[in-house]
Amino acid sequence: MKHIARSTLIVAIFFGLEKVLGFARHFLVARQFGLSAELDAYNAANNLPDLLFMLISGGALAMAFIPVLTETRQKAGQEAAWRVFSYVLNLLFLVTASLSLLIALFAPQLVRSQVGIGPGFSLEQQNVVVNLMRLNLIGTLLLSLGGLAVAGLQANQHFWLPAIALSLYDLGGLVGVVFLAPDQAYHLLGLQLPSMGWGVYGLVSGTILGAFLYLLIQIPGLIRYRFRWHGGFGLREAMVLKSLSLMAPRVLTMLFIQLTFIAQDNLASRLSSGSITALAYGWLFFQVPETLIGTALGTVLLPTLAEQAALQDRQAFQQTLEKSLRVILAVTIPLIALLIVVIRPAVTIFNFGSEGENLVVWTARVYLLGLLGHSLLEVAVRAFYAQQDARTPLTSAALTSLAFILLGILFYRPLGAAGIALANVVAFSGQAFFLWGLLCRQQQFSWVMSKTLGRASLAALLCIAIPSFIFRWNAVTLPNAIVAGAVGMLVLVFLALPELKILLRL
Repeated sequence: MKHIARSTLIVAIFFGLEKVLGFARHFLVARQFGLSAELDAYNAANNLPDLLFMLISGGALAMAFIPVLTETRQKAGQEAAWRVFSYVLNLLFLVTASLSLLIALFAPQLVRSQVGIGPGFSLEQQNVVVNLMRLNLIGTLLLSLGGLAVAGLQANQHFWLPAIALSLYDLGGLVGVVFLAPDQAYHLLGLQLPSMGWGVYGLVSGTILGAFLYLLIQIPGLIRYRFRWHGGFGLREAMVLKSLSLMAPRVLTMLFIQLTFIAQDNLASRLSSGSITALAYGWLFFQVPETLIGTALGTVLLPTLAEQAALQDRQAFQQTLEKSLRVILAVTIPLIALLIVVIRPAVTIFNFGSEGENLVVWTARVYLLGLLGHSLLEVAVRAFYAQQDARTPLTSAALTSLAFILLGILFYRPLGAAGIALANVVAFSGQAFFLWGLLCRQQQFSWVMSKTLGRASLAALLCIAIPSFIFRWNAVTLPNAIVAGAVGMLVLVFLALPELKILLRL
């Protein structure tokens, strides 16, 4: 199982590169647009296209399709697996294109309705959202094909091309930010770069370019694994029907997850201008560690867990989950404490102004409280899909969505954007603990985590004390925050060394 550690490291490195490019893109966007009504419209316009991508060919495939492809390859060979892949690709792309057309036609109603994504916006903002949403759907179609390719490659235990594809997606976005959006040209090494002055429409155009690059980079991998396209839908083939039977509840699961983001922007549109953007940037800061820990580990574990489940190797399945749980606990608990303390200087570089900075800082801090829960959720959900159980994640996602909406309504007025983030933390962390409880009962695990929790708690206290001491005697600046963060990470690594060794042995 050493390939898990190697693959996790590779995926984490490329995910890290993607986050660096993503931060650069968001930094430049923030410097250009600030917490403006225009940027609120841009962020809100992403909701339904993102929902469509996650429902049809993004999230639905990553967990529901890979176990079936793995089983098909083991039992019938690579050619049979690619045939099933082709049939599902054809079907899902047809569905994606059809729904994209419907969303484009009914975009005004979807934006302006009281249960839509921007009922609190002005008429001018709503018109911008409609136009941007329609453009975003072009990128959605390209991302859909790229998402299908990702599933095919990951089912073959190939991770680095799908991982680097995310960086290319952000690279396309950077082109939009640097060349297409600004009115005033950037200067680099004494050269004046061209600028088109398209505003937020330039941001969307860059996203479309990024989606094309995201698809393009997957093609060499498909060629390497001898992908051959088959026409038709294969609706009479057992493995195709099995794939669809798993995808149906997964689509509903992703619908509930994405509904939380639509509900989030619905509530935030009723708050002061900039609230939606504050949530987007708070989520951005949270997503960096969550992606490098939870998403990277969960992505690499899914094919292995699916193989262990297909072989009915219960002991190996249990050990894989136990080791992943120990790693997540040891790393995320102190990291939460460290990032909450040092995050303010990182936010200042976005130049949001004093009021906007406070809004983003507190929103990000609240989101970071959910790092443990979200990371655990990444692995727990995949453990159920590896066993081809899509109903349990569906039920928990429905309850989570309902809990988020109720908590969001309760918190958003008194606490603002931070209250919406708190609703997210409580709802999704609750889902994670619920699913892990079911796994413990289902697998009859007898895990002892006291040593891991003890060292993680000690590391968390030190990760609070050390930066606080540094900031007490020095200004709260970005260089001091980097020093404090580096010292805190050394403490984290030292105290989490037993769990990190476990990860290396996977």
